[in-house]
Amino acid sequence: METTYRTVLLAGLTVSLILLTVTVVSIELMSDRSAREGELGAELPIKIGAVYNLAGAQSSLDTPSANGAKLAVKELNAQGGIGDRELQLVLYDGKTDPRTIADCAHRLIDTDLVCAVIGFSDTDMVLAAAPIVAEAGRVFITSGATSPKLPEDVPGYLFLACFGDTVQAAASAEYAYEYLGLKTAYLLVDEDMEYTRLLAAYFAARYTELGGTILLEDSFTGGTTNFSVQIAALNGLTPAPELLYIASGPDEIGTIVKQFREAGILQPIFGGDAYDTPELVRIAGTETSDVYFTTHALLDEDTGTERARAFIVAYRTNYGVEPENAFAALGYDTVMLLANAIDRAGSDDPEAILQALQSTKDWEGVTGSISYEQASRIPTKGVTIVSVVNGTFTYMETIVPEKVPAP
Repeated sequence: METTYRTVLLAGLTVSLILLTVTVVSIELMSDRSAREGELGAELPIKIGAVYNLAGAQSSLDTPSANGAKLAVKELNAQGGIGDRELQLVLYDGKTDPRTIADCAHRLIDTDLVCAVIGFSDTDMVLAAAPIVAEAGRVFITSGATSPKLPEDVPGYLFLACFGDTVQAAASAEYAYEYLGLKTAYLLVDEDMEYTRLLAAYFAARYTELGGTILLEDSFTGGTTNFSVQIAALNGLTPAPELLYIASGPDEIGTIVKQFREAGILQPIFGGDAYDTPELVRIAGTETSDVYFTTHALLDEDTGTERARAFIVAYRTNYGVEPENAFAALGYDTVMLLANAIDRAGSDDPEAILQALQSTKDWEGVTGSISYEQASRIPTKGVTIVSVVNGTFTYMETIVPEKVPAP
């Protein structure tokens, strides 16, 4: 009995010491946390989530966007954050894979506890993440996915920081028909992507409404590397079309332009913002000319706005390269737009952010002014027309279309 009593007593003392140690450690951790919170204005960081495809078919658009987003966070924190709170960007690589993207969205909501999410330059990629974010009552802002149907697909919580496909397709049609006088067209579309299907349909609707004629509509599937069948069909047209409208993703467009030009097809080629990638000229060659595309801004220090010039300098300083395309500026603008809403809300409460974002009016970014008017979650923005001349992207016009097709 005596041995047992001593054993129990010693055990009790050991437990007490352990509890005392845990208490001391807890107090120290709380003190450390309090010190950190004091440095941040008595608050923990404001956490926003981001998913971009840093690998795979969308990486040439999404990697610059992610870099732009990180640059915006760095600048905001250098200025004292939002309401004296540090901004933290929790960024994941979606790898151009819907299942991976969905996992990232769940992690951002369930583990990282972010107050809002941004990302992507493609509609299909957005639809793999945004419904998950919306179900949790969080705002999702896409920096570069241009489908005008997205707000309907994700009611209430999804916003575009870019123009919609109806607008950029109408701008292409009006520029080709009214500015260049091109009256007949050949239409080629990647049938695997909603982005390309919608873009081609909206272009055709506005172009024919203006009086243009589509002589042939053709298609291909994503991943195609040989376009000899499409080239043969195009060469069989009599008379030949005056322009080619090719709705393609960023991975295929360089190959398409290269093969069409090598086949002696020299008509102007038109397309959307997926052309705004270094891969176009890298694959098609530095002699590439007579290619026109719509995009969100041409980042040129000589012709750009003051905001654009400042962004170019900051991007170059941080990454050692020029901004690869307008998607870099879209990622930057999206973070700044969200930060503006959080600042006006005075809180990182998701519902307060939603209300503030909906009331955004005349907010100026690198890629233009943003207002969400008449309960629309797609901003009205001008469209930049870029021409490729001997492998160089050249600014042509900024157009607000006279009329756009219905979504």
